[in-house]
Amino acid sequence: MAKTIDIISLGCSKNLVDSEALMGLLEANGYQCTHDSDDPQGDIVVVNTCGFINDAKEESINTILEFAQAKSEGRIERLYVMGCLSERYLADLEKEIPEVDGWYGKFNYRQLLNDLKGEDFVACEGKRHITTPRHYAYLKISEGCDRHCAYCAIPLITGRHQSRSMEEILDEVRQLVADGTKEFNVIAQELTYYGVDIDGKQHIAELIERMADIPGVEWIRLHYAYPAHFPWDLLRVMREKKNVCKYLDIALQHISDHMLLRMQRHVTKAETYELIERLRREVPGIHIRTTLMVGFPGETDEDFEELKAFVKWARFERMGAFAYSEEEGTPSERDYEDDVPEEIKQRRLDGLMRIQQNISAELEAEKVGTIQRIIVDRKEGAYYVGRTEYCSPEVDPEVLIPASERDLTIGEFYDVVVTDSEEFDLYGSTIN
Repeated sequence: MAKTIDIISLGCSKNLVDSEALMGLLEANGYQCTHDSDDPQGDIVVVNTCGFINDAKEESINTILEFAQAKSEGRIERLYVMGCLSERYLADLEKEIPEVDGWYGKFNYRQLLNDLKGEDFVACEGKRHITTPRHYAYLKISEGCDRHCAYCAIPLITGRHQSRSMEEILDEVRQLVADGTKEFNVIAQELTYYGVDIDGKQHIAELIERMADIPGVEWIRLHYAYPAHFPWDLLRVMREKKNVCKYLDIALQHISDHMLLRMQRHVTKAETYELIERLRREVPGIHIRTTLMVGFPGETDEDFEELKAFVKWARFERMGAFAYSEEEGTPSERDYEDDVPEEIKQRRLDGLMRIQQNISAELEAEKVGTIQRIIVDRKEGAYYVGRTEYCSPEVDPEVLIPASERDLTIGEFYDVVVTDSEEFDLYGSTIN
């Protein structure tokens, strides 16, 4: 009987893709895999860790310790750890948690197969076990980052930017389409840098255009762009290709020139305002998701007032914010004192999100009476739950359709008239 391996994924969707690739390899070699089970029952557990910020590191360590205890009590046979945390802190972790049978980093996790089966294992790169609903998947196009923002530990963990070959990506898209995937959420640490490490040129527009031409690709959504040196030809593709969602996830972090310089963001306040104006002008109806940071070392009341004014002006359709947390080894930890008191960070964060909550409520209310194309993700209680092209899975608003109206098919598209709105969600009724 095949051994069962429980895969536990922590952190971002990029980690999830790694877990799915590992599951595909394991299953090709005769193992049974479960993913993020509420009650892991396997003989072996693999924890895919996150090491980005303190909360994520704490969650990863607590999860490892939980399964180390399970191993000590004989409830599991073996425990393996992979991912960003072990990539960054391998020596310390090996010493502190000896119950773990094997440690793997961000890039050598395939070695786990060799350690489990010896040399007699099947190498079948490219076949992922998709853990999301079959109709959508995450598509990782690169690893690493060359930007070196002052606060960010990602380059310390993942190293330099490495683009996957375009043909390899397109082959994966074709395979996923053949397996039933309709929606592709394209992810990278820095999406707009794609291709620069290969020949010095940005090739993200070409990649997305070629993806859009593959039969069966219904939606393409773009995540984690960078504001400096934005590839403007991408906007033409977004405007012309109907299956490229009018959606862009682009972390801006701040607007004050003082803060942008200290953060090493390589962009100015004026350039940022121009970027937002041009995005909205060249791609009418675009929904922008961004992330902002408060409490970075040296942030003054004046800097924060500039940030509030920017949020009120930009009226982002989707916005998240967080308070600065010092990360060891980063330029900001080395060069700056973490001098903004925690209570001020929290007050600024709360104030910024209150502004955004009002904006979100107003923008969602404007959709009432409009017809939106949605994809149905699931049935939950008395409602079917779907999303428009402007909504990424798990993080963005959803559309709720009464299940009493009619039977809908999970993973299918429907036209819906929006009947009501809340701060972050919509209600609708199908018309086809």
